[in-house]
Amino acid sequence: MIMSTLETLPDKDNIAIAFPDDGAFKRFHLFLSHKYDTITCVKIREGNKRIVKVKDGNPDGKHVVVVDDLVQTGGTLINCGEALVEKGAKAVSAYVTHAVFPNDSWRKFTNGDFRFQNFWITDSIPHAVEIAMHEPFKLLSLCEPISKMLMVFDLKMQT
Repeated sequence: MIMSTLETLPDKDNIAIAFPDDGAFKRFHLFLSHKYDTITCVKIREGNKRIVKVKDGNPDGKHVVVVDDLVQTGGTLINCGEALVEKGAKAVSAYVTHAVFPNDSWRKFTNGDFRFQNFWITDSIPHAVEIAMHEPFKLLSLCEPISKMLMVFDLKMQT
C-alpha cells in the first residue's frame, strides 16, 4: 500500500525510508529495503530529555519517509524528522499504520513548528478518516488489501 503510493510521487527516484528506532527497522526493513535506501534513527534519553539522532544511513538530499507501525503523541516522529533535516533531508514525510493520536495529539502536525510534506495513515482506527481531512494527513484505506488477502485465502481453501 505505501509502496504503490510512493511510486506516484514526483520525486519517487529520490526517496529513502527512515525508521524512528530499531523496533521499526526490525518490523519493516524487509518490505522496504529492497527498493529504497534505509536510515535508522535512535532515541537517546539524557535525564528527562529525549534526543533522536540518525544512527545509520544518509538522508542528504533525499525525500525521507519515516515509517512506523503506530503513532500516539508523535514526539518521536517529529524528533526523527528534525534529525533527518539536520542531516540534509530535503523533505520529510511519514507513514504509520495505526494513527492512535489520543487527546487530538494529531493537531501538532497541522499547526506545529515541524511540518511533514505528507503524513499517510490508514483507516485501521475509525477516527483516522476525520484526521485525514486535515493537511498533511492522507488516508490509505485498508479495504482493498484486506479484500485481496481474503480472496487469496478463499482460493487456497477451495483447492
